[in-house]
Amino acid sequence: MRKQIVQESSKEITTTDQGWLDLEPLAEIQISSENAAHPIESAITPGTGPGWRAMHPGEQTIHLLFAEPLRIRRIHLKFVEENQDRTQEFVLRWSVDGRQTFREIVRQQFSFSPPSTILEVEDYKVDLTGVTALEFKIVPDISGFAACASLKQLQLA
Repeated sequence: MRKQIVQESSKEITTTDQGWLDLEPLAEIQISSENAAHPIESAITPGTGPGWRAMHPGEQTIHLLFAEPLRIRRIHLKFVEENQDRTQEFVLRWSVDGRQTFREIVRQQFSFSPPSTILEVEDYKVDLTGVTALEFKIVPDISGFAACASLKQLQLA
């Protein structure tokens, strides 16, 4: 006899063929700024648009708030900057208690120098259990020049 005990959840977690989570039904997203032509939805749903871009220069924050705690094993980020030389920094943190406390996953800096260096891809294998929130802070230009933060792609598995 084959037997399997399946825990029921009030919200079904859906994935793509590659195992990526479908974030739209799983998360409430809070953003500090958004250019209407570059909505956050186009960053979390690959192939649907130009990716997210802030409306205003300076540090920006993206919060993903999950209704049900998740297990996250992989975080994939893609940044594209075709117009401006700049050094960007981002910090990615996670919470198990609904944003009361956070633990840092990664803090990373990289430089764009168009036209030769316009793409940065970050791919992290993690084992995060009980995630209720992810916080993503972007400083688009650490030198302080006016630059708008952007994110081409954000995927979780």
